[in-house]
Amino acid sequence: MSKTPKNQDRLGAVLIQVEDDLRQLRCSLEQITVSDRGNTLDVKALDSAIRKTESRIRKHAEDYLKTVSQQPLLLPTIEDLPKKAVLIPKWKPVLESLPNVCPKREDLPRASPGEKHKPAVTKQLLCKPAQSNNRALMRQIFKISLPIVYKKRTDTNLPVQIPAYISKYPFTIINGQMNPMVTDFCVFKQSFNLCWGSVLDALEALVKLLREFAVPLAKVSGERLVEFAHGWDDGWRKAPPVTSLLSVLENWEEVLGLVSRPGQRYKGEGGTVAAATRIQSCWRRYLARTSYLHHCRRKWAAETIAVSWWLHNQLRGVRKSLQAQRFRQLLNFRSRAQHLAANWKHIQSSKRTIIHIPSLGFSESLRQNLRGFDILQNIQLSRLCDIRDENVEVIYVSPRHLGDDILHYYSSLLKYERVTEGADNRTTEASSCSRRFVILTPEAVDYFPTHSMCLSTLLKYSPHTLKRIHNLIQGKQAYIVGGVAHVDDLAVADELGVPILAPEPAVSQLYSTKSGGRRIFVGAEVEVPPGQGDIYSLNQLHGTLAELMTQNIDVHRWLFKMDSEHGGRGTAYCDTCHLRCYNWALQEYHRYGPEKWKREWIQVKIYLDEIPGWLARYARPAKTSCYPTWASFLKTFLRQGGVVEAYPPSESVTCLTVDLLLEPGGGVAMLSCGEQLHDSCDLESLGSTVPQTSVHPDSLNSICMRVGQTCLQRLIVGYISMDLVTFVNPNTMEQKVWAIDLDLKYSDQLAMTQMLLMMTGGTLNCLTGCLEVPMPIREKCHEHKTATKTPVENRFAVLGSHLFHLNLSMLYHNVFLKMCKAHGIGYNVKSKEGTVFALYDSIERCNMGMMTVSEDLRGALVTFARNLSVIHQEISASKMQGGTNFKELIKEIEKVLQQIAQNKMRAQVASSCVCLL
Repeated sequence: MSKTPKNQDRLGAVLIQVEDDLRQLRCSLEQITVSDRGNTLDVKALDSAIRKTESRIRKHAEDYLKTVSQQPLLLPTIEDLPKKAVLIPKWKPVLESLPNVCPKREDLPRASPGEKHKPAVTKQLLCKPAQSNNRALMRQIFKISLPIVYKKRTDTNLPVQIPAYISKYPFTIINGQMNPMVTDFCVFKQSFNLCWGSVLDALEALVKLLREFAVPLAKVSGERLVEFAHGWDDGWRKAPPVTSLLSVLENWEEVLGLVSRPGQRYKGEGGTVAAATRIQSCWRRYLARTSYLHHCRRKWAAETIAVSWWLHNQLRGVRKSLQAQRFRQLLNFRSRAQHLAANWKHIQSSKRTIIHIPSLGFSESLRQNLRGFDILQNIQLSRLCDIRDENVEVIYVSPRHLGDDILHYYSSLLKYERVTEGADNRTTEASSCSRRFVILTPEAVDYFPTHSMCLSTLLKYSPHTLKRIHNLIQGKQAYIVGGVAHVDDLAVADELGVPILAPEPAVSQLYSTKSGGRRIFVGAEVEVPPGQGDIYSLNQLHGTLAELMTQNIDVHRWLFKMDSEHGGRGTAYCDTCHLRCYNWALQEYHRYGPEKWKREWIQVKIYLDEIPGWLARYARPAKTSCYPTWASFLKTFLRQGGVVEAYPPSESVTCLTVDLLLEPGGGVAMLSCGEQLHDSCDLESLGSTVPQTSVHPDSLNSICMRVGQTCLQRLIVGYISMDLVTFVNPNTMEQKVWAIDLDLKYSDQLAMTQMLLMMTGGTLNCLTGCLEVPMPIREKCHEHKTATKTPVENRFAVLGSHLFHLNLSMLYHNVFLKMCKAHGIGYNVKSKEGTVFALYDSIERCNMGMMTVSEDLRGALVTFARNLSVIHQEISASKMQGGTNFKELIKEIEKVLQQIAQNKMRAQVASSCVCLL
């Protein structure tokens, strides 16, 4: 065993005492205030010097402790008392009966009197082995572990009562002040003298905390304080956590509740200063936060303005690029239109390719509201029949994919018999036209299935289809026949490098409205119904209607037509019989006469007062599925603009549709003319009878020529459709013809007429009003053959292009055709009579077209109505009728048949009277 210096205990005590004195001196310096005149005491410099001295002494003390700890020491021997030996029995208690706590350790026996020369630290630690901090200190300094001795227990299974933890070195701090002369504190300080430096730092932090929060009483556990001091990294500027610091108190819950109380900090030492500091910091934080938020808002605004300006510039650049591109396309369109006009006769007499794009370039809102928009664009699939001219090849662009059943159907349908006349003999040869037509579907149909885009837009975004069309027409004369004009028509034509047989989109949009068509008719000096166009305000509507009703008191119904609607969707009506002043007005009219009545201004005022309420109560939209109320109709009517027009003052009114071709070379040709078949509202056409028989052909031709020439003067070319109404004036008993509507497009009636001419091989002579069909010659050949003319017979046809039945979707097309064949519904190629169907859709199969041909009009109507009745009975059950317009069309045909019978009866009576005379 090495020798130990005798004065080592004394030296350690001196070092610790000096460190303690320096700490107290430093604490007292903090409370010194010097206010001598002209003298300044540098307390900070003195405090710094004290801290350096204290640090050096601490370092020497630590070096001394390391030297002491490295010396080999012997533990004190424990007296061998055999009589008092403690036996530890091998006993295994029941675990469920013992609480989950650590057993209390028993104090070790004291050292023998001969061991007094051992260091004081050894004596202190060995006499208190139960404390965790002393045991840890023994492990740190002497590198040894003390044995743990447990108390003796009985063989009973009763639970052991573990007493609550009791501190051996407690002391109290009252009102944040600690009396160093109190016995408890002195014992605590003497017991932990060697580690007093770190303990004192923790104690000062605790006292400061209690003083700042004005804690009246704090009971400190000395052992917890020492344990906390060892675990705390007491940097000179690092304050301990409040929760951890308060854990050394025995009444920590009470103190923590007091410290956590709002405003408690400002009741203790330096509370006023702390409150002022707090207020100032909050105010500064508020100012800084407000300034920061203001800066953030300005920064956000600046970024938003910058991004908006950047987007604006980008959009402006794109807009300019699109405008330049469209202007270039328009110039190319005009250039090709001039070439088409200059070479039209040559093109019509030579081989050519017609690109049919049945696009409906309506406004986006109208396209979104039309049910089955893609089917509506495919109704004119009969344009394929243009191949009846041997010089024509057809490229048909379909708005939806067609199944093999429809392709096979039209391939079979377009095989027709062509009758030729020779000088010596007559021959009949069959010609197949399947190689002269192609049906293409743009690939963009699959990418935009729900956007209701017009067909031209879909084709514009289909480069593969455009490339295929370009390859098909390469080196050939070709032009495009569209539908309702759209700006994307120019893009497609420019991509393909072909002209369009149509006016410019801007011209088409201007004159295809109801008001625009009325301007064309007025310019052509064609009689139009009393009315007024270009109405955009409610006051204008009421004032115009009052004047019209005053000038035309014999009109019983007034129509309101939107400018940009399709079919009968945008039409409403109101009857004058609901006006309270109407009967009085009739009496006054007959009293004063027509001329004087029209000059009376008071009549307009009477109508004007009653019209608003009359319209609000009695006006009705024609299609309530589109506009359920007059209010909703009126809102759209005033936004789009429209026309107020008189309904013909007659119980018998016939509507006609005439299709014209305005040739680029300046010619006007009538292609089709038919009388309309309406639904229940009498404002929407479902079909027509061809040729028309209501208007004299010369009068009809005169009207068509005047309208055609007026359109050509306004740079309108291509296919147009004109609606007329004819009736007998009840006052003069003269027939009147009014022009009521003009559509600058290829009509559905014209498409069905092309199928009619294809199947019959005939010619529709609109100048004579006859459908002339050549019949085959079946005479035997003789030795001397003479040239004879091919016999020609007249035929009548009923064309229905908008037939709808929901139950048709249950049958595939081949099953439907077999069912019709079983009921004798078919077409006889030899006699040029019968029924032909037009199929549009392979998926839903609810829409179709039908054409019946017969020797007279009555036979064609009867066949058409019978076919509808048979089909309806076959596909419908008593409890599942399905939505359809078959019944309405059958009722309309019955009315027409009654009218034909009445006309025939009148003709017979008139002829009898003539014979009698």
